[in-house]
Amino acid sequence: MSPWMINTAAGILAVLAATGLFFFVTTRGTLIVRGLAGGPRSSESHVYPIYSNMRLIKLVDFQPIISAILLFQYHRLVSRIVSGLRATNLKHKKVLITSCAFGNVIPRVVDASLNSGASRVVVADIIKNELLHAKSKLDDTYGSRIEYVEDDATAMKQSEGFADANIMFFLLHELPHDLKGKALSEAGRMLAPGGKLYLGEFHKPTPLVLKCLSWSYFKVFEPLGLALWDSHDPVAILQKMGGWTVERQTFFFDNFQIITATKH
Repeated sequence: MSPWMINTAAGILAVLAATGLFFFVTTRGTLIVRGLAGGPRSSESHVYPIYSNMRLIKLVDFQPIISAILLFQYHRLVSRIVSGLRATNLKHKKVLITSCAFGNVIPRVVDASLNSGASRVVVADIIKNELLHAKSKLDDTYGSRIEYVEDDATAMKQSEGFADANIMFFLLHELPHDLKGKALSEAGRMLAPGGKLYLGEFHKPTPLVLKCLSWSYFKVFEPLGLALWDSHDPVAILQKMGGWTVERQTFFFDNFQIITATKH
């Protein structure tokens, strides 16, 4: 192997190592430090700095990066939700987006909802900076049809049954296990009968190699996400609650899922 190839390989490994360290420090690493420091737990204790610090938000929220993290399935996953909204008559109805997400999911969901006749889209997140960042992505022409509210997905202040569609995109895997069910319960409470919950999340992959890689990723960066594979499968939780008709579609060797749950 030539010196050039050795140097190139070393450079790539160094970049990957630095990137991995950055994401670990700004995600799980911070939670570990918080846990060791002790102190009272708040509703934001589980939130990573990467989602609350505006500088980090702007640094990381770059579409190619977000697409790469989701193994370039981001567009397909969002498109599945968008197609569902476009096929629904939302005339004079309200749509809820529970928790902001990186990438272009919010602009695409907002556009699809309003084009389907929605009178208002409520964007809710526990972090104010996430709401400000989401607002910066949206066209000013939407005006008062978009409402931004600081709210906790596990204990929402919104009125019961006010929305006819609720989008929750890659939130559950970051919530502590005792809050996963609460978030789904709140999602159902805020939906009107016949309303739909669109849930995008990770799923247990089928190929052994991908399963091992995903397991390793979760163990290092997102340990709370592994429970979605078994003990806290969103479909199982919704079915146990009752009052739902649930459909699941998986993507990329079953590594990701879009759940469409219709409230009875």
